[in-house]
Amino acid sequence: MNDTLTSDVIGRRVEVNGEHATVRFSGIVPPVAGLWLGVEWDNPERGKHDGSHEGTVYFKCRHPTGGSFIRPNKVNFGVGFLTAVKNRYVLEDGPEEDGKEQIVIIGNKPVETIGFDSIIKQQSQLSKLQEISLRNCAVNGAGDKGAIAKACPSIRKVDLSRNLLSSWDEVLDIADQLKHLEVLNLSENKLSFPSGSPVRTGTFPALKVLVLNRTGITWAEVLQCAAGWPVLEELYLKSNDLLISERPADVLQTVKLLDLSSNQLIDENQLFLIAYLPRLEQLILSDIGLSSIHFPDAGTGHKTSMFPSLQYLVVNDNQISQWSFINELDKLPSLQALSCSRNPLTEGSKAAHTTRGLIIAKIGQLKTLNKCELLKPVPVGRDDPAGGEARRRARLPEGVRQRVEGSRRPPGPRPEPAPRGVPRGASPVPVAVPQP
Repeated sequence: MNDTLTSDVIGRRVEVNGEHATVRFSGIVPPVAGLWLGVEWDNPERGKHDGSHEGTVYFKCRHPTGGSFIRPNKVNFGVGFLTAVKNRYVLEDGPEEDGKEQIVIIGNKPVETIGFDSIIKQQSQLSKLQEISLRNCAVNGAGDKGAIAKACPSIRKVDLSRNLLSSWDEVLDIADQLKHLEVLNLSENKLSFPSGSPVRTGTFPALKVLVLNRTGITWAEVLQCAAGWPVLEELYLKSNDLLISERPADVLQTVKLLDLSSNQLIDENQLFLIAYLPRLEQLILSDIGLSSIHFPDAGTGHKTSMFPSLQYLVVNDNQISQWSFINELDKLPSLQALSCSRNPLTEGSKAAHTTRGLIIAKIGQLKTLNKCELLKPVPVGRDDPAGGEARRRARLPEGVRQRVEGSRRPPGPRPEPAPRGVPRGASPVPVAVPQP
């Protein structure tokens, strides 16, 4: 960039020596001559001040040391999507002869290859690319209009995490040209989202997986944009300081997996606002500070109407310390798998196998605990009075089950050992004696 920068750079995402920032100011900062950019760093420890200099406030930062003034020629404003794709996946210009040494560019590094012509040619044909990773490639937008659709019409999966995208509109400009897009990762892009104005729809007709971790999106913005995700199945919203403020109405109805991990402002009352998503099968709530949950519509021994399809719940790294939390989970009608590691309840003084056994006993339909499949119950007839006890013992960890079964050995003398070479319980084979 040169010294003719104008105010249109405000809000742009930039990279400086591997660190990312947002431009908050462009102009003169007396008494030093020349043009300066005022940036707010993603990592506030990288900055020096709060956007002020010698008593004058030029811009504001969320952190008192989050800002810096930088010369424009020190800043990388990034490249367009297609330029980044070519930088990573396309051959350098030059002759291609079978068996001859060639230079391939992979991740901006030249690699010499011999005899891999078919692989090289396939990689060089952008039109056949279906999965691409452009993580940390300084992508700042779509570039020339229509160029992506013409060069890469087959792309289905894109990783655009940690780039220089600054707005949701820039994302839409890229996705508008990828009509087969099914998986999109936008993590670690500090995006601004439309406020109040209607969001463009029809951009993501095939999108099934969307990753928005650490993007700064709010719950209201999620619901506003979700109208454009008609077939979305997996939504990842980790580390966004989310507050679930309202119930989804006519959006997110196709979502099967929702990751809300590391959003410390979420509590059990907010979870009730998403409790009636009809297809939600997996809910990830790790590291949100959760300590309790209660389903008021169901008493002990009854099933709640909330989370009707939920099969897998993850509550690792929380503040769960009471067995009442586990008792409530038995009310979930479809729950089959639970992960609850690193909670006070599971890290306490009791032996791990004892805690595990109690969790298994309290959640009747559980099949998997902490990613370990539970032993299947022993088949028992309905009329067998010991059936319930046998099923309960079969669900216990092996060490606990062996001790329980050992303590239930019926009284009386132990059976005599079988003769040497004869299996226990088998009759000795009669030996024929020759007659005189």
